[in-house]
Amino acid sequence: MENTSTPTHCPYCALQCGMNITPLPQGGVEVTERADFPVNRGALCGKGRTAAEVLSPAVRLTTPLVREGGRLVEASWPEALDRIAGRLAATRERYGPDAVGVFGGGGLTNEKAYALGKFARVVLGTSQIDYNGRFCMSSAAAAGTKAFGLDRGLPFPLEDVPRTGCVILVGSNLAETMPPSLRFFTELRENGGTLIVVDPRRTRTAEQADLHLAPRPGTDLALALGLLHLVVAEGRTDEEYIRERTTGWEEARAAAMAHWPEYVERITGVPVPLLREAVRMFCEPEAAMVLTARGPEQQSKGTDTVGAWINLCLATGRAGRPLSGYGCLTGQGNGQGGREHGQKADQLPGYRKLDDPAARRHVAGVWGVDPDSLPGPGRSAYELLDALGGDVRALLLMGSNPVVSAPRAAHIEERLRSLDFLAVADVVLSETAELADVVLPVTQWAEETGTTTSLEGRVLLRRRAVAPPPGVHSDLYVLHELAGRLGVEKGFPTDPEEVFGELRRASAGGPADYSGITYRRLAEENGVFWPCPEEPAGTTEADGGEPSGTTEDDGGEPDRGALPGDAAGAGAASPAVVHPGTPRLFLDRFATPDGRARFVAVAHRATAEEPDAEYPLLLTTGRVVAQYQSGAQTRRVAELNAAAPGPFVELHPRLAARLGAADGDPLAVVSRRGRAVAPARITDTIRPDTVFMPFHWPGEGRANTLTNPALDPTSRMPEFKSCAVRVEVVPRS
Repeated sequence: MENTSTPTHCPYCALQCGMNITPLPQGGVEVTERADFPVNRGALCGKGRTAAEVLSPAVRLTTPLVREGGRLVEASWPEALDRIAGRLAATRERYGPDAVGVFGGGGLTNEKAYALGKFARVVLGTSQIDYNGRFCMSSAAAAGTKAFGLDRGLPFPLEDVPRTGCVILVGSNLAETMPPSLRFFTELRENGGTLIVVDPRRTRTAEQADLHLAPRPGTDLALALGLLHLVVAEGRTDEEYIRERTTGWEEARAAAMAHWPEYVERITGVPVPLLREAVRMFCEPEAAMVLTARGPEQQSKGTDTVGAWINLCLATGRAGRPLSGYGCLTGQGNGQGGREHGQKADQLPGYRKLDDPAARRHVAGVWGVDPDSLPGPGRSAYELLDALGGDVRALLLMGSNPVVSAPRAAHIEERLRSLDFLAVADVVLSETAELADVVLPVTQWAEETGTTTSLEGRVLLRRRAVAPPPGVHSDLYVLHELAGRLGVEKGFPTDPEEVFGELRRASAGGPADYSGITYRRLAEENGVFWPCPEEPAGTTEADGGEPSGTTEDDGGEPDRGALPGDAAGAGAASPAVVHPGTPRLFLDRFATPDGRARFVAVAHRATAEEPDAEYPLLLTTGRVVAQYQSGAQTRRVAELNAAAPGPFVELHPRLAARLGAADGDPLAVVSRRGRAVAPARITDTIRPDTVFMPFHWPGEGRANTLTNPALDPTSRMPEFKSCAVRVEVVPRS
């Protein structure tokens, strides 16, 4: 058969850049850019360009593994699945359903996230399910829901960014974390707009800014309040907008006025003239935006911090208007969709709340179960991991590597080791999978069809381009087989389009309503923005049957020429009016009962762990351009490892001189939770009171050995971005 290209999307960050996959005659595949996708417009970063290397059997799992005599040895699928089902059933029987935990990931497709949440609640009957997206976007989600009644990463498409007047980018180094997006901000400046970057480091992104504010880590809340104070003091509020479209202003105003500029300068280290300049730049244009990322969100006060930046938008009339608004730059590939369809501890599909009786009735009706049989909300991600080996005795984990990515990681590794039973489904043998009793090799992005939801709220279709290696099955197959072994014969299909059809019904009427979205539409329209509530007439539940010409697990060669929905039954005429999707939210009203946005009165408070005589410095963590998240996949790509071979400690020359450290010297960074060692990287682009470490690596350079699991009281987000440390030079042996 002639090799043809399949249009699909990158497996990494939430941009979900468009790419083409072409099988090569000599084996392997070629990744090329897609100019037709509006987010990346033909650009790919190094991770995207090399994504196909992880498809190689040489670097990934291809057979199940079971633990025998302390070692992982190869096993058959029936043996591995029988062992998992048997141990989960035995644990549930002996200790109750909540003794079994489930941990998911923000890289799982919408179909997998949906099926995993359903499996936990219907098959296992456990409340103990959460996912690693809790570590990434949960504070922004909580704050957005409080203010607007709805959480969608960006309430507008990225194409609006170059057309606004000013963007304040808070705690994002997108030049390294999502490089193709930088062009939107470059175009903003070319069009006469301005860019303000808030970051303790002068990153590659901050180098592009018209104004760089470098606050002390953990003080973003005070900074936002100080800017709002100046907005009020200088008469820059939009009183008509506040009166007609918001509530709660008087309380929020009073809270902000307690944060006068000189006080904020003492807290943040940002000089008052720069605060005034930021207010001028933000308020003078007709339209402006605030975009936050992990910097302000990964704090023990992250929800309040994001809320304060939203207050700044509301007070100046910069939300729910064209080319204006607040948005969150979602990180993980399906971080948005992953938190919408049921793998969070407190949620049901469609972004419904698990403790809402009406939501329980609706979803239970779709699932064909009694609403009272559904468990209530469970523990958040860190709390669930912390409970392993205690209340939670067995764990099924899909698409996450908490040994590297969780805060206080050495402790979490101990908790994983203390489990009676751990089963992991993953593409590679991650550091977490190495601890498992059973490891299942599962398909990845180019080997399976499924949907993801980008940071814009754009639902996208990833299409199967190549067959997986023999012996590799999808996560949907895993859940189908386990459900059958645990006594639930129906309700867990392996066809992703069939799963999506059920997801559509389950989400109908919810905040994240996908019911009007079909695989055919996704293929033809380059994605559809939710909410999209109306279902086109004349389609089946799965919109026309198997999309790729094979099932995901039959091992055959996919039909790369067929579009999803081209099979029998999909060609019926569409209705005269089909909901177009919603690229821009809140232009008429907010998603609150009264249609008004809510101010939230917040005040600055210290981080959970401030420096002292024993630990006089602050550590902040983040990513580098050539690696991704815990590095489980990117660390297996030679080109990426050559660009970023290992961890490092970034510190200011003044701090280095005080320590007597030279560039490249091994440094020990010590917190109350442990010690990490990595080479020094001396640079004047960081504050003298702060050190930075990337978190992609395991072993002695594991940054998350040090980080503080102090949780935000609302979002349950850990405080990755700030903890007290000391730094010591390690004598060379």
